[in-house]
Amino acid sequence: MASSEELRRTLRRIDGKGYRAYRDICGRYDFREYSLSVDHVQGDPFAAPSRVSVRLGIEESGFRRELVSSRIRRIALSDFLTRAFQKAIDAVVRGRRGTGHSGLFQIDVGAQEVLESNSVVLESTALEARLTVGLPASGRRVLGRQAEDMLFMELPQIVRRSLFHRSLPAEELETHVKIVEDQASLRSQLQANGLLAFVANGSLLPRKSGVDDRPLTAKPNDLVVPFQSPPDLEIELHRPNLGPLRGMGIRPGVTLIVGGGFHGKSTLLRALERGIYDHIPGDGREAVVTIESAVKVRAEDGRYIEKVDLSPFIDGLPLGKSTTSFSTDNASGSTSQAANILEALEMGAQLLLIDEDTSATNFIIRDSRMQSLVAKAREPITPFIDKVQQLAQEQQTSSILVMGGSGDYFDVADTVIMMDEYQPFNVTSKVRKIVEAQPSQRALEGGTGFGQIPRRVPLKESFDPSPGRREVRIDSKKLDHILFGTISIDLSALEQLVNPSQTRAVGEAIHYYSVYCMGKGLSLREGLQRLMEDLEKGGLDVLSRSKVGNLAKPRLFEIAFAINRMRSLRVSNSRPLSGSTTHS
Repeated sequence: MASSEELRRTLRRIDGKGYRAYRDICGRYDFREYSLSVDHVQGDPFAAPSRVSVRLGIEESGFRRELVSSRIRRIALSDFLTRAFQKAIDAVVRGRRGTGHSGLFQIDVGAQEVLESNSVVLESTALEARLTVGLPASGRRVLGRQAEDMLFMELPQIVRRSLFHRSLPAEELETHVKIVEDQASLRSQLQANGLLAFVANGSLLPRKSGVDDRPLTAKPNDLVVPFQSPPDLEIELHRPNLGPLRGMGIRPGVTLIVGGGFHGKSTLLRALERGIYDHIPGDGREAVVTIESAVKVRAEDGRYIEKVDLSPFIDGLPLGKSTTSFSTDNASGSTSQAANILEALEMGAQLLLIDEDTSATNFIIRDSRMQSLVAKAREPITPFIDKVQQLAQEQQTSSILVMGGSGDYFDVADTVIMMDEYQPFNVTSKVRKIVEAQPSQRALEGGTGFGQIPRRVPLKESFDPSPGRREVRIDSKKLDHILFGTISIDLSALEQLVNPSQTRAVGEAIHYYSVYCMGKGLSLREGLQRLMEDLEKGGLDVLSRSKVGNLAKPRLFEIAFAINRMRSLRVSNSRPLSGSTTHS
């Protein structure tokens, strides 16, 4: 390791030279309290900023061992330190000075969710913060003196404010770690208590807007209504730090969320779909938890489908076209929603979350009048209403549906929750009386069993991230898009991706899977399970080809769904998953 003074001398030597002279500062330097590593220097001031990392010992930082004593505590502490680092940047850094990204510091900080990321990596004896720096330039000439100010004046202040326990608000840090740990504990208790999800009393579910996921705050003469469980759905769970907590438990089966427009149906479903993640203190959903294998599904016109057995939902197409190995470049709403469900089941989803507003109407329901006009022999689509109980009973996959327009679903519901002025009421008994008094005229169309769950084996030639002469190019600048070589992957329908860092990790995970996790005869799920095991053992760094700090851990589901949307994907069909039944 070189001394910090060597870095200072180099910056003064290259001052005024061409921008590529910055490459001379690559290396690791001793700043006494910490070491600074310049890991990658950008090619010019307009390119992606340079990558640097700061490393110091856990003991030197002053954090007690108990704060890093478990995996979930390390994730929580890493998240807190990343947010503290960004606050320090905002307080200390002068900002842009010079050409392009000159003068900027940035760390990859999350939003409302607490995700496992590699922006701050906690090891047994050390912590490392990874950030990007816009090395300053005038035109394409090195501004060495300004770079010296950044690395010798601003960065040390940022580090001292954010990475040492003595500089941080101790109570706020402890609360952050404990609340995240409590959320993980609540989620781990769900299945043992026969639950799919839990919404604590007092939770604040509404968000500022459809594009702002922060909690809605009350305006003058306005009120944000805290969640309160219906008494007959209320249960108690225990948190290791903050003690017992009461709230609404949702049990396996088919649950409907009903009510008038703007009364909070979709808001509740949205909170449940995000309940697969932990949230920061003050979010309002810190005690809303859902099993990790919950998947939100919707219609997705125009998506690519590769050899999915759609026969549980779509069969008997005109001209005898088979749907047991169905492919298309441009799926309809109903076809895409059927594929989305079957691909989720293929990956092991135990809970489906569905909102009628984002569903294909002819996939969700076919009423008695339409059945009278169009005979089943002429209708290839078996609507979800006729399969939802088969899913629950045969596949042990439950469903929670927001339903405002079709009372026919009362016949298949195990629990019905009505949202009225943002408060939930258990109206299951009332619904059963309605069903008895007003029987549905629908004919059942679901056959005697759900049907086969796909088990597909991707082919190696599906995955080529090499555009032209470049060896590998995987790029993601937005939450909903990946460029994998020359293949554009649209992820706009994956509503449980919450951070662009997850999207970047999905792109890298696809490449890692194709290189290290595909084996002869291994299904997509089996290969991705290998990948997730590697992530569990080695952390997010196993995915990247160089040291970066902008990855956050995705689920197996989102990686699989991204692969399914690659228009280069080719698969060989294999036997259905064990336990699947024959469709009739």
